[in-house]
Amino acid sequence: MKYISTRGDQSPKHFCDILLEGLAPDGGLYLPESYPQVDDATLSRWRGIYQNQGYADLAFEVLSLYIDDIPAADLRALCHKTYTAEVFGSPEIVPLRALENGIWLEALSNGPTLAFKDMAMQLLGNLFEYELVRRGEELNILGATSGDTGSAAEYAMRGKKGVRVFMTSPQGRMSPFQQAQMFSLMDDNIFNIAVTGVFDDCQDMVKAVSNDLDFKRQYKIGTVNSINWARLLAQVVYYFAGYFQATQKNTEKVSFTVPSGNFGNVCAGHVARMMGLPIARLVVATNENDVLDEFFKTGVYRVRGSADTHETSSPSMDISKASNFERFVFDLLGRDGARTKALFGDALARAGFFDLEAHPAFSRAASHYGFESGRSTHADRLATIKDIYARHGMMIDTHTADGVKVARAHVQAGVPMIVLETALPIKFAATIIEATGREPDRPAKFNGIEALPKRVVEMAADAQAIKSFIAAHCS
Repeated sequence: MKYISTRGDQSPKHFCDILLEGLAPDGGLYLPESYPQVDDATLSRWRGIYQNQGYADLAFEVLSLYIDDIPAADLRALCHKTYTAEVFGSPEIVPLRALENGIWLEALSNGPTLAFKDMAMQLLGNLFEYELVRRGEELNILGATSGDTGSAAEYAMRGKKGVRVFMTSPQGRMSPFQQAQMFSLMDDNIFNIAVTGVFDDCQDMVKAVSNDLDFKRQYKIGTVNSINWARLLAQVVYYFAGYFQATQKNTEKVSFTVPSGNFGNVCAGHVARMMGLPIARLVVATNENDVLDEFFKTGVYRVRGSADTHETSSPSMDISKASNFERFVFDLLGRDGARTKALFGDALARAGFFDLEAHPAFSRAASHYGFESGRSTHADRLATIKDIYARHGMMIDTHTADGVKVARAHVQAGVPMIVLETALPIKFAATIIEATGREPDRPAKFNGIEALPKRVVEMAADAQAIKSFIAAHCS
């Protein structure tokens, strides 16, 4: 299996090369040259593996289609090291539970930081350590987080050999619990940087550093954001696991509703569907920052500036530049790297938007690739959280509430609609209390976390500043 860039660089690379690299040298994102196809016999075999052997063995089966430069025995061991009931709370790892009227919730938030990002980040930490030890090298990870990526990355990388983490986040824009999870870590290899601005400013800094190829090579810069293909690949596995739990036979289809800001989580569903998983529809659920909903309804992809990025009660989706969206557009345009580069490298920089409404490919987003979308507001979140708690005795977090609200408008009779849960409610306690009048449950290990000492550096949204910071801490 070889990998190419969405912006036209066809120089094929192996998995472990792009694992440590992040962005491609031309500024694009890596994708496999083609998606492996999963036939009915393979689906049946994988169904039996998940049901009888478990998630770790299913993960090995999926990942081994994309990773051929790690020995099979080592890759299987990494999967078993990562996906354990002790770490993720149940033998199923991502248990499915019925909600209502054909809607199901897939629990992805039982890992160390109580968010779905753990599903990929725990594997990524083990992959990084394995490959760095094998090469005798070090890696400086530069990341951006709107809330959950940061803590998931730091908990996965803390204490790992040869790895430092420099994590940027928008100052004051995460929940108190999210901030405490990150800023209370005192590990020598973890550095938190609070940036004046919004998540997109943080993401722009990461991309600017990654595009400085001399600096990137000198300081061995890697990424853990979902621009890293390895992280997105790990997320593909739980789409198969959800499908196997919701169906009895391979002739059945399911749909997924995915709360999404940066398009990474739902892009993994796109990959699973391209492989042959019987997905009827992929429904993108946004909050008030609705750049993705606008595209799927109009064909216009219009990024917003900091002043037009709303601060909402589902803050992990307060994103107006969806980095992973480039991967889907590359596929949508028939894998035309030159056209993709013109849109994401030129048009966005020049005009701040591009319009595909008149492009023949735009209709294929729904008809061929199954994408639909919807939008949720703070009032919708409160109403959904309150309703689910009153009728089902279940608390859901604010982002999952966005998903449930949108899923209700897109469910089809006879087709299970699986909503991907994104986090446990305690991470957004203020809104849960506003909706239900009750404090959500808190795992004992996080009691008093907000009161712990914090270690964080404040910084302007300036790529040169973060480069100087990295250089100073790598000497």
